Amino acid sequence: MRSDKMKSGPERAPQRSLLKALGLSDRQIKKPLIGIVNSFNEVVPGHCQLNQIARAVKDGVLAAGGTPMEFNVIGVCDGLAMGHQGMKYSLASRELIADSVECMVTAHCFDGLVFIPNCDKIVPGMLMAAVRLNIPSIFMSGGAMLSLTSHENKPMDLNSVFEAVGSYKIGKTDDEGLAYFENNACPGCGSCSGMFTANSMNCLTEALGLALPGNGTIPAVYAHRLRLAKDAGMQIMELVEKNICPSDILTTKSFYNALAVDMALGCSTNSVLHLTAIAKEANIPFGIEKVNEISAKTPNLCKLAPAGVHHVQDLDKAGGIYAVMYELSKKNLLDTSTLTVTGHTLGEMLKHVKNLDPTVIRPIDQPYSETGGLAILYGSLAPNGAVVKKSAVAPEMYVHTGPAKVFNSEEDAIDAIYNKKIQKGDVVVIRYEGPAGGPGMREMLSPTSAIAGMGLDKEVALITDGRFSGATRGAAIGHISPEAQAGGPIAYIQEGDQISINIPENRLDLLVSEQELEKRKKEMPLQIKTDLKGYLARYAKQVLSADQGAAFK
Repeated sequence: MRSDKMKSGPERAPQRSLLKALGLSDRQIKKPLIGIVNSFNEVVPGHCQLNQIARAVKDGVLAAGGTPMEFNVIGVCDGLAMGHQGMKYSLASRELIADSVECMVTAHCFDGLVFIPNCDKIVPGMLMAAVRLNIPSIFMSGGAMLSLTSHENKPMDLNSVFEAVGSYKIGKTDDEGLAYFENNACPGCGSCSGMFTANSMNCLTEALGLALPGNGTIPAVYAHRLRLAKDAGMQIMELVEKNICPSDILTTKSFYNALAVDMALGCSTNSVLHLTAIAKEANIPFGIEKVNEISAKTPNLCKLAPAGVHHVQDLDKAGGIYAVMYELSKKNLLDTSTLTVTGHTLGEMLKHVKNLDPTVIRPIDQPYSETGGLAILYGSLAPNGAVVKKSAVAPEMYVHTGPAKVFNSEEDAIDAIYNKKIQKGDVVVIRYEGPAGGPGMREMLSPTSAIAGMGLDKEVALITDGRFSGATRGAAIGHISPEAQAGGPIAYIQEGDQISINIPENRLDLLVSEQELEKRKKEMPLQIKTDLKGYLARYAKQVLSADQGAAFK
C-alpha cells in the first residue's frame, strides 16, 4: 500500500504514535487509508450539506474494509461573489484547491481518494488534483438544488432573481415581485439547479468516467444521493485493490466523450475552460478547436435552464447523464471502450440504460439542433478564439452587427445598463477582465441578467475577455483571446466601432481596417493594474490565457 511508507516498519513507530493520537487502532492503521477530500463549509449553499455526504462516504469505506480520513478544502460561491471584487478570486481558487489537495495527499500517503466537490471551481480544481496525483480516485458531488415553480407556474432558479433585478430597474417588477423571487427561487441546499457551471462539471465527471452514474443529476436533498455516496465509498476500495488510477480512465478518448456530452447537454461555456486545464494537467493534447469539430457532428439533445425550462431534477428523472450517453451511442458519437470507476467500460454500463423522458432528453434523431450547444468563434477580434453558449442564444441574434459600447470594467458596464444607456442593437464590450487583466476572469452574470431582465437579450450582445456564468442567456460571448492586457484586439476597440457576430460561421470580427488597428496600438496604452497584492498579484503573473484553460504557466 502507498500508506506503508508512512506507517509500516519499526522506524515508523513515531508516525503510528501520531495516528493513534487520532484514536486509530492498530487494525485501522493496517487497513488502506482513504482520503476524504471534502469541500464542506457553512458559506456556500451547494456545500452546506457535504458533511452528510462525507459521513455516507465514510460509512461506505468502513463497510468495504478501509480507514477513512477526512480533510477539507476551500470553496467559493460564485453567486455570492458575483458583481463585486470577490469574483476575482473564484477562478483563481481552482489552482489553490488543486495545490492544497496535492500538499495534503502527498504529505500523508493516502492509498485512495474520494473527492466531494459541488460548486463551480471546486469540481475542476479537484479533477486537476486527481490527475496530478494519479492515485485511485472517485468523485461524489453534493447534488443539485431543487427548482420550484413560481406563482405563474414557471420554474425558478438563481437566474430568475438576477433577471428580476433587471426587471426591477426598468419598473417591470416592484418591490413585492422582487422579494418573491428572492424568497422562493433558491429553496435549499445544492448547486444552482440549471445546467450552470457546477452542474455542468458534475455531469461531465460522469462522462469522463470518474464518477458513478447519478453523480451529476441526483438532487441534493434526495436520500438516493446518500446511498450513492455509500456506494462511492465502497467503490474506492475496489479501485485501490485493482490499482485503477485516473490515468487509466482519463484518456484522449474520454475527454472527447466528455466534450460530446457537453455539446448534447448545452453545458456552461466554463466547461471549455476547465476541460482544457484538466487535459493540460494530464498532458493530453486538447485544443479548443476541438469544440467546433465535435459540435459539428454532435446534436444538442437537452434544453436545460438557462436555455430552456427544464432543470437538473428533470434530467435525473429522465435517466440522467447515462441516458444522454445512451442516445449519443446510437450513432457512435462516443467511444464506449473507455474505462470508468465502476471497473467496467462505458459500453458495458450503457447496455441496460433507457431514455425515460424524450421531452427532456430528445432522441438522437429528433434533436433541438444538429450541432452542439457550444461554439468557438474566431476572427479579427478573437484571433485565438472566444466561446459562446449558442443553445442559449435567441436565433435572431445568431448573426448581428452593431456599434460597440466600450467599458473597462464590469462595474462600469452594469452602471450603464441600469441607467438605460444601452440601446437596441448595441454590442456591449467589457474588457480588462481576462485571466491576467482582471485578474481572475470574472463572470458577467449581473450585466447579462440585467439585459435579459430588461427584455433586450434578443437585441443586445455582450462580449468580454472575462467569463459568463453558466446561468447566462443571450448573445454573450466570452473568453476572448488574446485578452486586453495581453494586447489583444479587444483592447483597441473604440466607442461606436462596428462589431460583427456570425455564430453559424463561427466568426467574431472588429470591422476596422488593419491600418487603423495598427495606428491605435501605437496611440492607446494598455491599462495594466499596478496595485495588485497578495494571491491575486501572484496569480496574475502565472496565469495563461483563456484558450489555454487559464491554467498556470
